[in-house]
Amino acid sequence: MTNRSRKPYIAGNWKMNLDRAKCLDLIKTIKGRLGDGGDREVAVFAPAIYLADVTAVAQGSPLGVGGQNIWYEDNGAFTGELAARMLREVGADRVLVGHSERRHVFKEPDEWMGRKVRIALDRDLLPIYCVGETLDERKANRTDRVLKRQLESGFDKVRPEDAHRLTVAYEPVWAIGTGETATPEMAGLAHKTIRKWIAQRLGDTAANTIRILYGGSVKPDNARELMAVDGVDGLLVGGASMQADTFIPIIEYDLRQTP
Repeated sequence: MTNRSRKPYIAGNWKMNLDRAKCLDLIKTIKGRLGDGGDREVAVFAPAIYLADVTAVAQGSPLGVGGQNIWYEDNGAFTGELAARMLREVGADRVLVGHSERRHVFKEPDEWMGRKVRIALDRDLLPIYCVGETLDERKANRTDRVLKRQLESGFDKVRPEDAHRLTVAYEPVWAIGTGETATPEMAGLAHKTIRKWIAQRLGDTAANTIRILYGGSVKPDNARELMAVDGVDGLLVGGASMQADTFIPIIEYDLRQTP
């Protein structure tokens, strides 16, 4: 059975989608379905330009709201970038770091990741640090090597006392937006590799504290199965998080009857 000493964490990444009205309608619907947040954590990562409005609507609920990216300096000549402090100023309380689209589309190097994670923690944002292999890397049996390299860079400046504020998301690149999903066995092995690495780096207490999410073509009909995998503490949802009729069943994965 999955270790449920760690609160399940369901996060939606809207990427560069939706408009302001749809964002706010979706937030209102999700907010209306959430309880007190005691049994699960739910968050959305909205386009930066809508964050102030989204956080305003989310107020009064346990719903977390985050940015999709940050830069690792507080100020400077970094046109188009966002500082961690700026996300905090508009009400965001968390941020994605190292999403595969930032790595592969925008060519962000491993060397940036540790600094981004550190500035997020230092500016009171809760980072989700994303790792995952491409299809070529998986076919070449390099998944573990890739995950360890990405963890090495992202955890470069992480201390054991940061563990309760940090989340890792395993997102196999070949499963993002493709309709392909890692099998429960694949997800379980990758999560085991990640947790073992964290234990070696930060100790067993930190490794047992940090939540590891699965992301990659998560849908209402596979959420329950993925959440049943030992070591999977939550889900990072892309396309299915952009509509209430697909995201809410994922949030409520354990409340639905098995077909």
